[in-house]
Amino acid sequence: MPVIQVKADLSFDQIVNAVRQLSAADQEKLLSQSIAIRPIYNEHRLAEAEADLLKKINQGVPEAVQQRYDALIEKRKASTLTDEEYRELLQLTDQVELLDARRLEYLTALARIRKKTLPVLMAELGIEPQFVDA
Repeated sequence: MPVIQVKADLSFDQIVNAVRQLSAADQEKLLSQSIAIRPIYNEHRLAEAEADLLKKINQGVPEAVQQRYDALIEKRKASTLTDEEYRELLQLTDQVELLDARRLEYLTALARIRKKTLPVLMAELGIEPQFVDA
């Protein structure tokens, strides 16, 4: 097998020029191995993307925000909400809705990667649709 000397930092063109120096049989072997590597690379890349999405999906609303939001909802139900608390509730509602929208985007992206519908993915992950009592 011929030995090819190359620089440590190779551009794409340099790699192509190095491959041109190989025999036809070695070029075929390289092509075959390159094709075999691609699915492994894609699987690894998709696995990383899925892991990142799952991490984001599972973050949820920060506990302190959720607790304050729930407390303000209870005060509203009891008709004891002050004007200042009402403004805070509106701000927290916007924040929670934004986080929920992002979570839905992450779920949709994961469903696309896994080639599943969103309801099927949510069922597989044990996620039930939530209805906000605002």
